[in-house]
Amino acid sequence: MKENQITSKKQQTMIMNKLILSCIFFIFLLYLILRANSPSFKLKNLSISSCNKIPPSLAESILHYATTNKTIQQKHDEISITLKVLEKKSPCNFLVFGLGLDSLMWSSLNHNGRTVFIEENIHWIQKITKEVPSLEAYHYIYDTRLDQAPELLSIGKREDSCKKNLGDPRNSKCPLALTNMPKEVYEIEWDLIMIDAPTGSFYNLPGRMKVIYTVGLLARNRESGETDVFVHDCKRYVEDKFSRNFLCEGYIRGQVRNLRHFTIPSYRSGLVKSFCP
Repeated sequence: MKENQITSKKQQTMIMNKLILSCIFFIFLLYLILRANSPSFKLKNLSISSCNKIPPSLAESILHYATTNKTIQQKHDEISITLKVLEKKSPCNFLVFGLGLDSLMWSSLNHNGRTVFIEENIHWIQKITKEVPSLEAYHYIYDTRLDQAPELLSIGKREDSCKKNLGDPRNSKCPLALTNMPKEVYEIEWDLIMIDAPTGSFYNLPGRMKVIYTVGLLARNRESGETDVFVHDCKRYVEDKFSRNFLCEGYIRGQVRNLRHFTIPSYRSGLVKSFCP
């Protein structure tokens, strides 16, 4: 009789444990369902299969950098500034002046976004895109020389056409505006722009005078919001003077080593009146 009672109690305990486990499992499952449907988690188009695979662009990037002994141009702390912005805005539209050893990295960090590169050297484009065919790169030949920088800076500061009518660069009357770049440059609203080209270390090279001015127009002419602009080699004369004057000191958000960060608002609403704050 006593053994039967013990057996009965054991059975009841097992049933209770099963019920408790079932309840815990049900609650956990309910939590997962609610989590998956909650907008606060910001899960977009996420499937079980996507959780099990890394993005193809990231896989390509890992393979590329794991099998090369070449060093990218920017330092870790410089890259980190841009990465913080990409973490907030990606996937987004990212325009990069200059095609280099870091191009695949930028494209991968902007996964599912559009990353476009503008490069002056056609042979370099052919070499890099042969190694990484997924990169979107366009050729453009600049018509300036670095030794023209003081004159162009004076013109940009003096001419009314360079400080007013800040619309589409293709319609600008300012001598600093680049009006014939690939159409993608003008037709896409860019969330991030990196200026790391053209070359500008010797007097007979193009320099970045017109690129810096034109990027300022692109940012001001977007429909709404802000454009994050990064200028590399900002301690050099052209990059320093032209970015301070045409991207504006008041829009500087920070600088690490040779990389300067600007945040430029849209001027389309008419609320912003002055060229620089």
